[in-house]
This record gives sequence, structure tokens and C-alpha cells, in this order.
Amino acid sequence: MKKLFAVFILCFVFFTSEAQKLKDFADSVRIASEIPEITYAAFTSDSILVANTLGYHRADLKNEEGKAKPTDFFHLGSNTKAITGFIAGYLTEQKKISWTTKFYELFPEWKATANPVYLNITLADLLSHRARIKPYNSGAEFQTLPKFTGTKSEQRKEFAKYLLSHDPVGANDQPYNYSNAGYSIAALMLEKASGKTWEAMIDEVLGKKLKLSYKIGWPNRNDENQPWGHWLENNVLTPLPSSTSYNLNLIEPAGDISMPLADYVKFIQLNLSGLKGKDNFLKATTYNYLHYGLDKYAIGWLNVSESGKRLTEHAGSAGTFYAYTLINKDKNIAYIIIANSATEKALKGIFALLEKLIKSTES
Repeated sequence: MKKLFAVFILCFVFFTSEAQKLKDFADSVRIASEIPEITYAAFTSDSILVANTLGYHRADLKNEEGKAKPTDFFHLGSNTKAITGFIAGYLTEQKKISWTTKFYELFPEWKATANPVYLNITLADLLSHRARIKPYNSGAEFQTLPKFTGTKSEQRKEFAKYLLSHDPVGANDQPYNYSNAGYSIAALMLEKASGKTWEAMIDEVLGKKLKLSYKIGWPNRNDENQPWGHWLENNVLTPLPSSTSYNLNLIEPAGDISMPLADYVKFIQLNLSGLKGKDNFLKATTYNYLHYGLDKYAIGWLNVSESGKRLTEHAGSAGTFYAYTLINKDKNIAYIIIANSATEKALKGIFALLEKLIKSTES
């Protein structure tokens, strides 16, 4: 018994020491990469190996009140796509919609104004970027749009109608053509099938059923003592105020959820557990489809499945935060890193930290 206790103490000291080394490394990377605040975690389907949140909410205000907290919210950007895909999986299991449901089965009255290219697009086509919808990945594209009015759901509906009556992405030999706008159209299908807005579905599943904390929009939108996103203005890293006119209303389902690290970890753990064959909120078969149902890009996840490797990943950024998630199905381990800066220098730091995390936890 004494020997076992001694081994336990030795392991505890070792892992504590390694965690401190990782923390010191992460903070040095954060400072060198000019990242105001960074959060990271490495974890299995049922345990946290390491997790930390370091730095300050704003680059220009480094005081006690603005220090990083474990409960801080971070903008997930396009990692929101996996959450919208998760909602779709939930509705397919309830038999309210299927992956092969065609858009115009739900909206036959729109056929008259549709571009014929889109007549047979399905839910899976939209969520896997195979519907040839224009991307709307940059601000310049949004500036060409007419003004849509009404609630956010109503605006997305008008946006979808506009998209489907215009030209698609040109025919090409790419396996998929990435599109934020495609997720807005997919969300419209989910709304029609469920009778609820996308926002209401997110609240039902993330908030009420899974008991996860989340916000739609920037973390500092309703609380200025949360992390601010940053971008470069005249080569100076500048915090983005909550009053900014920059919003993602039309493409919320593609990229506008914020979560604290601990809650986002729980969401990814559900995915990791499902990929290991365990049913939880969704069935294991549904998780496998979300991650590997289609080659290269499935439902909100990029995938690699070759030479003994089975990895899924996704990055998300609306230009002011950067989120990266990697899931190693075979080793039952996942990694999350999110920063409130998405500059080139910040990205180099994020992936240097990822490399260190992988070496520290898988070696």
C-alpha cells in the first residue's frame, strides 16, 4: 500500500510539473505572439489532461479586473459549424429531417425563382459545402447584398432566397467549396423541420438539454468584462468594442457562438466519446457520420482517414478570435486552443503551442 501511495505521489508531482511547464510555455508563446488572452486544453473523452486560460481580456488594459478567468467566453467562429451539424444530427435522429432531404421539398414555393443548379441540393450537401453556394467568407461579399429586414431568422430567410436565385460557385474539381452562406440555408431547413428558430434550437440543445454555457455573438457584446476580439489597425493590435457595427447575423449558424473553455470541452468530449462507439446525447453512428460521413469535409468537420490515422479538425475565425480543435479518434484525445487575436503572428504561436501539447500528452 505504501509503495502504491508513493507511486501515486510521484505521478502527481510529475504531471503537476509538466502542466506548469506547459503553462509557462503557453504564456511565453502568448506574449511573443502578441496574443492578449489564450485558452487551451488537452483531454480524453472522460478526463481533462491539462487546461488553462492566460493573459488579459484586452491588449490595452492589463489590470486585475481584466485578467483572464477560467469562465471567460471565447468566440468559436467557424467551429460553430460543428454545433449546427450537431443540431442537424439531433433532428435526423428525431426523424424530423434526413441528410438527404432536398431543400425544395421543404420550400416548393421557392422553385419558381430558383437557379436550376440548386433544385436537388440536400441538407448534407449544404452542411458539407457541396451545394456550390457562394462562400460569403469576407466582408466585401456582404457589402454587395440588399438590405434585409426583420428578425435575424427572417433576415437569413431572405438571404437564402437571394442566394438561391443567383449564380453558384463555378463548376470545378474541388471535393467541396467552403461556404458560410450554405450553413444559413441549412439552418433554414432545420428551422422549417423543427418549427423553431436556429437560436431556439441552440438554446434547447446546448442550454437546456446539455446544460452548457454559451452566447451568440462576441463575448463582450453584453459584458465588457469578457475577452475582446482584436485585429490590426495601422499595424497596431486593437481591441474591438461591443458597439462595433461588425456583426455576423446573416451567417450566425456558420460562425457566431461563444463558449467558455470548460463548456466547449464538454461538447467536444461528447463527440470524442461518440467516435469511440458510445451512444450519448446522439448515437455513435450519428457522430461517425458528422465526422467521417463524407470524404475530406463531412458535417462541420474536416477529416483525415488514411494510413492508420483518423483525425478530425476545424478552425474558426471571424478575424478577431482564432479557434482550433483537433480530435484524434484512435488515441482518444482532443485539443482546443482559442485566442482573442487572429493575426499571422498569433496563428504561428497557436500552432507552436499545439505542437507542444501533442508532444507533451502523446509521448
